Amino acid sequence: MRLDPKKSTLPQVFKGIALFTPGGDLVYCIDPSKKGRWHFHLCTTLQKILDLSEPPHFLVPCYTATIDHWLDPHTQKIRTFAEAYPGVLRHQALLNAIFGTGELVWQPAPWQEGLCDRMVLTTYRSSFPQLWEDHDLIIPLELSEPESLYYPPMTAVQELHSKTQGYVLRLFVAGNSASTERILHNLHELLEKHLGQPYTLKVIDVLTHPEQAEANHISATPNLVKVWPHPVRRIVGDFDNAEKLLQFLGVRE
Repeated sequence: MRLDPKKSTLPQVFKGIALFTPGGDLVYCIDPSKKGRWHFHLCTTLQKILDLSEPPHFLVPCYTATIDHWLDPHTQKIRTFAEAYPGVLRHQALLNAIFGTGELVWQPAPWQEGLCDRMVLTTYRSSFPQLWEDHDLIIPLELSEPESLYYPPMTAVQELHSKTQGYVLRLFVAGNSASTERILHNLHELLEKHLGQPYTLKVIDVLTHPEQAEANHISATPNLVKVWPHPVRRIVGDFDNAEKLLQFLGVRE
Protein backbone atom coordinates (compact mmCIF):
# COMPACT_ATOMS: atom_id res chain seq x y z
CA MET A 1 0.00 0.00 0.00
CA ARG A 2 1.05 3.58 -0.57
CA LEU A 3 0.28 6.29 1.93
CA ASP A 4 0.71 9.96 1.21
CA PRO A 5 1.89 11.88 4.29
CA LYS A 6 -0.78 14.12 5.80
CA LYS A 7 -0.16 17.85 5.54
CA SER A 8 -2.77 18.84 8.11
CA THR A 9 -2.42 18.44 11.85
CA LEU A 10 -4.74 15.95 13.48
CA PRO A 11 -7.12 17.27 16.13
CA GLN A 12 -6.24 16.64 19.77
CA VAL A 13 -9.54 14.92 20.51
CA PHE A 14 -11.07 12.55 17.98
CA LYS A 15 -12.42 9.09 17.34
CA GLY A 16 -10.78 7.12 14.57
CA ILE A 17 -12.14 3.99 12.94
CA ALA A 18 -10.36 1.83 10.36
CA LEU A 19 -11.97 -0.97 8.40
CA PHE A 20 -9.77 -3.42 6.50
CA THR A 21 -10.67 -6.06 3.95
CA PRO A 22 -9.27 -9.62 4.06
CA GLY A 23 -7.21 -8.64 1.02
CA GLY A 24 -5.59 -5.71 2.83
CA ASP A 25 -7.45 -2.66 1.50
CA LEU A 26 -8.31 0.07 4.03
CA VAL A 27 -11.00 2.69 4.48
CA TYR A 28 -10.91 4.91 7.56
CA CYS A 29 -12.17 8.11 9.13
CA ILE A 30 -11.06 10.65 11.74
CA ASP A 31 -14.01 12.26 13.48
CA PRO A 32 -13.39 15.10 16.00
CA SER A 33 -17.14 15.38 16.69
CA LYS A 34 -17.40 11.66 17.58
CA LYS A 35 -20.94 11.73 16.22
CA GLY A 36 -20.67 10.01 12.84
CA ARG A 37 -22.20 6.62 11.98
CA TRP A 38 -18.84 5.55 10.72
CA HIS A 39 -19.03 1.75 10.88
CA PHE A 40 -22.09 1.96 8.66
CA HIS A 41 -20.56 4.43 6.21
CA LEU A 42 -17.20 2.67 5.97
CA CYS A 43 -19.06 -0.46 4.89
CA THR A 44 -21.14 1.56 2.43
CA THR A 45 -17.98 3.14 0.98
CA LEU A 46 -16.45 -0.30 0.37
CA GLN A 47 -19.68 -1.37 -1.32
CA LYS A 48 -19.54 1.57 -3.74
CA ILE A 49 -15.82 1.46 -4.50
CA LEU A 50 -15.56 -2.32 -4.93
CA ASP A 51 -19.00 -2.69 -6.56
CA LEU A 52 -20.33 -5.08 -3.93
CA SER A 53 -23.91 -6.34 -3.86
CA GLU A 54 -24.43 -4.98 -0.34
CA PRO A 55 -22.42 -3.35 2.47
CA PRO A 56 -20.04 -5.93 4.02
CA HIS A 57 -21.18 -5.51 7.63
CA PHE A 58 -19.76 -8.93 8.51
CA LEU A 59 -16.27 -7.36 8.40
CA VAL A 60 -16.95 -5.06 11.37
CA PRO A 61 -16.47 -7.58 14.20
CA CYS A 62 -13.31 -9.00 12.62
CA TYR A 63 -11.39 -6.42 10.58
CA THR A 64 -11.73 -3.11 12.44
CA ALA A 65 -9.44 -0.98 14.55
CA THR A 66 -10.61 1.92 16.70
CA ILE A 67 -8.77 4.70 18.47
CA ASP A 68 -10.12 7.29 20.86
CA HIS A 69 -8.26 10.45 21.89
CA TRP A 70 -10.33 11.81 24.76
CA LEU A 71 -9.97 14.42 27.46
CA ASP A 72 -9.88 12.94 30.95
CA PRO A 73 -12.29 15.16 32.93
CA HIS A 74 -10.35 14.53 36.16
CA THR A 75 -6.79 15.24 34.98
CA GLN A 76 -7.63 17.44 31.95
CA LYS A 77 -5.07 15.46 29.97
CA ILE A 78 -5.51 13.77 26.61
CA ARG A 79 -5.65 10.00 26.91
CA THR A 80 -5.57 7.39 24.16
CA PHE A 81 -7.30 4.05 23.83
CA ALA A 82 -6.38 2.06 20.70
CA GLU A 83 -7.70 -1.41 19.93
CA ALA A 84 -7.49 -3.66 16.87
CA TYR A 85 -8.80 -7.12 16.15
CA PRO A 86 -6.12 -9.81 15.77
CA GLY A 87 -6.72 -10.02 12.03
CA VAL A 88 -5.48 -6.44 11.53
CA LEU A 89 -2.86 -6.11 14.30
CA ARG A 90 -0.22 -6.75 11.64
CA HIS A 91 -1.15 -3.34 10.19
CA GLN A 92 -0.09 -1.39 13.30
CA ALA A 93 2.52 0.63 11.43
CA LEU A 94 -0.10 1.72 8.90
CA LEU A 95 -2.62 2.52 11.64
CA ASN A 96 -0.06 4.66 13.45
CA ALA A 97 0.71 6.46 10.19
CA ILE A 98 -2.90 7.38 9.37
CA PHE A 99 -3.79 8.31 12.95
CA GLY A 100 -0.51 10.08 13.77
CA THR A 101 0.25 7.91 16.81
CA GLY A 102 3.97 7.32 16.32
CA GLU A 103 5.01 3.91 17.61
CA LEU A 104 1.89 3.26 19.69
CA VAL A 105 1.32 -0.41 20.53
CA TRP A 106 -2.32 -1.27 19.81
CA GLN A 107 -4.23 -3.51 22.19
CA PRO A 108 -5.68 -6.71 20.72
CA ALA A 109 -9.48 -6.77 20.78
CA PRO A 110 -10.93 -10.15 21.80
CA TRP A 111 -11.38 -12.40 18.78
CA GLN A 112 -15.05 -12.85 17.99
CA GLU A 113 -15.33 -16.61 18.44
CA GLY A 114 -17.63 -18.08 15.80
CA LEU A 115 -18.22 -14.80 13.97
CA CYS A 116 -14.61 -14.44 12.87
CA ASP A 117 -13.57 -18.04 12.36
CA ARG A 118 -11.85 -18.57 9.03
CA MET A 119 -14.45 -21.11 7.97
CA VAL A 120 -17.30 -18.68 8.71
CA LEU A 121 -15.66 -15.81 6.82
CA THR A 122 -14.94 -18.07 3.85
CA THR A 123 -18.68 -18.53 3.36
CA TYR A 124 -18.81 -14.88 2.27
CA ARG A 125 -15.99 -15.18 -0.25
CA SER A 126 -18.09 -16.41 -3.16
CA SER A 127 -20.49 -13.47 -2.75
CA PHE A 128 -17.79 -10.82 -2.10
CA PRO A 129 -14.68 -11.98 -4.02
CA GLN A 130 -13.45 -8.36 -4.36
CA LEU A 131 -12.82 -8.23 -0.61
CA TRP A 132 -10.20 -10.97 -0.86
CA GLU A 133 -8.26 -9.09 -3.58
CA ASP A 134 -5.63 -6.45 -2.81
CA HIS A 135 -6.46 -3.27 -4.74
CA ASP A 136 -3.74 -1.22 -3.00
CA LEU A 137 -6.41 1.08 -1.53
CA ILE A 138 -6.10 3.47 1.42
CA ILE A 139 -9.24 5.60 1.47
CA PRO A 140 -9.92 8.36 4.00
CA LEU A 141 -13.61 9.15 4.46
CA GLU A 142 -13.52 12.90 4.91
CA LEU A 143 -15.72 14.98 7.19
CA SER A 144 -16.67 17.03 4.14
CA GLU A 145 -18.95 14.19 3.07
CA PRO A 146 -22.71 15.03 2.86
CA GLU A 147 -24.42 16.02 6.11
CA SER A 148 -26.53 12.87 5.94
CA LEU A 149 -23.50 11.06 7.35
CA TYR A 150 -24.03 12.68 10.74
CA TYR A 151 -26.40 12.42 13.66
CA PRO A 152 -28.84 15.11 14.73
CA PRO A 153 -27.51 17.34 17.55
CA MET A 154 -26.97 15.56 20.86
CA THR A 155 -29.56 15.79 23.57
CA ALA A 156 -28.65 17.30 26.93
CA VAL A 157 -28.28 13.81 28.40
CA GLN A 158 -25.94 12.74 25.58
CA GLU A 159 -23.95 15.98 25.95
CA LEU A 160 -23.44 15.26 29.63
CA HIS A 161 -22.29 11.68 28.98
CA SER A 162 -19.97 12.77 26.17
CA LYS A 163 -17.80 14.57 28.72
CA THR A 164 -17.01 11.24 30.37
CA GLN A 165 -14.99 8.32 29.00
CA GLY A 166 -17.97 7.08 26.99
CA TYR A 167 -19.57 3.65 27.17
CA VAL A 168 -17.94 0.31 27.90
CA LEU A 169 -20.22 -2.59 26.95
CA ARG A 170 -19.89 -6.36 27.07
CA LEU A 171 -22.14 -8.73 25.12
CA PHE A 172 -22.15 -12.31 26.38
CA VAL A 173 -23.34 -14.94 23.89
CA ALA A 174 -23.41 -18.73 23.79
CA GLY A 175 -21.71 -19.83 20.58
CA ASN A 176 -22.23 -18.62 17.04
CA SER A 177 -25.61 -18.72 15.35
CA ALA A 178 -27.68 -16.71 12.90
CA SER A 179 -29.41 -15.17 15.91
CA THR A 180 -26.07 -14.06 17.38
CA GLU A 181 -25.02 -12.46 14.09
CA ARG A 182 -28.36 -10.65 13.83
CA ILE A 183 -28.11 -9.37 17.42
CA LEU A 184 -24.57 -8.09 16.88
CA HIS A 185 -25.45 -6.41 13.60
CA ASN A 186 -28.53 -4.70 15.05
CA LEU A 187 -26.68 -3.66 18.19
CA HIS A 188 -23.83 -2.09 16.19
CA GLU A 189 -26.34 -0.13 14.10
CA LEU A 190 -28.23 1.05 17.20
CA LEU A 191 -25.06 2.23 18.95
CA GLU A 192 -23.71 4.01 15.88
CA LYS A 193 -27.04 5.71 15.22
CA HIS A 194 -28.10 6.80 18.69
CA LEU A 195 -25.15 6.86 21.08
CA GLY A 196 -23.32 9.86 19.62
CA GLN A 197 -20.22 9.30 21.79
CA PRO A 198 -17.25 6.93 22.18
CA TYR A 199 -17.99 3.33 23.07
CA THR A 200 -16.35 -0.07 23.13
CA LEU A 201 -18.37 -3.25 22.64
CA LYS A 202 -16.71 -6.59 23.29
CA VAL A 203 -18.38 -9.91 22.53
CA ILE A 204 -17.59 -12.81 24.86
CA ASP A 205 -18.59 -16.40 24.07
CA VAL A 206 -19.42 -18.07 27.40
CA LEU A 207 -18.85 -21.50 25.86
CA THR A 208 -15.25 -20.59 25.06
CA HIS A 209 -14.65 -18.39 28.13
CA PRO A 210 -16.74 -19.86 30.96
CA GLU A 211 -14.46 -18.20 33.51
CA GLN A 212 -15.56 -14.75 32.27
CA ALA A 213 -19.20 -15.78 32.48
CA GLU A 214 -18.64 -16.84 36.09
CA ALA A 215 -16.72 -13.69 36.97
CA ASN A 216 -19.51 -11.52 35.55
CA HIS A 217 -22.32 -13.61 37.08
CA ILE A 218 -23.79 -14.49 33.69
CA SER A 219 -26.53 -17.10 34.02
CA ALA A 220 -28.37 -16.50 30.72
CA THR A 221 -27.49 -15.29 27.22
CA PRO A 222 -27.54 -13.10 25.23
CA ASN A 223 -26.64 -10.73 28.05
CA LEU A 224 -25.59 -7.12 27.49
CA VAL A 225 -23.67 -5.54 30.38
CA LYS A 226 -23.09 -1.79 30.68
CA VAL A 227 -19.80 -1.61 32.56
CA TRP A 228 -19.46 2.17 32.26
CA PRO A 229 -20.84 4.68 33.05
CA HIS A 230 -21.95 3.55 36.48
CA PRO A 231 -24.12 2.05 37.76
CA VAL A 232 -23.34 -1.30 36.13
CA ARG A 233 -26.50 -2.62 34.48
CA ARG A 234 -27.41 -5.68 32.45
CA ILE A 235 -30.21 -6.69 30.11
CA VAL A 236 -30.99 -10.23 28.93
CA GLY A 237 -32.59 -11.07 25.59
CA ASP A 238 -35.21 -8.90 23.90
CA PHE A 239 -32.62 -7.01 21.83
CA ASP A 240 -35.24 -6.29 19.15
CA ASN A 241 -36.80 -3.59 21.33
CA ALA A 242 -34.76 -0.51 20.41
CA GLU A 243 -36.54 1.80 22.85
CA LYS A 244 -35.90 -0.58 25.74
CA LEU A 245 -32.21 -0.79 24.84
CA LEU A 246 -31.91 3.00 24.61
CA GLN A 247 -33.54 3.37 28.02
CA PHE A 248 -31.12 0.74 29.34
CA LEU A 249 -28.19 2.77 28.00
CA GLY A 250 -29.60 6.01 29.40
CA VAL A 251 -30.04 7.63 25.98
CA ARG A 252 -33.83 7.78 26.43
CA GLU A 253 -35.40 9.14 29.59
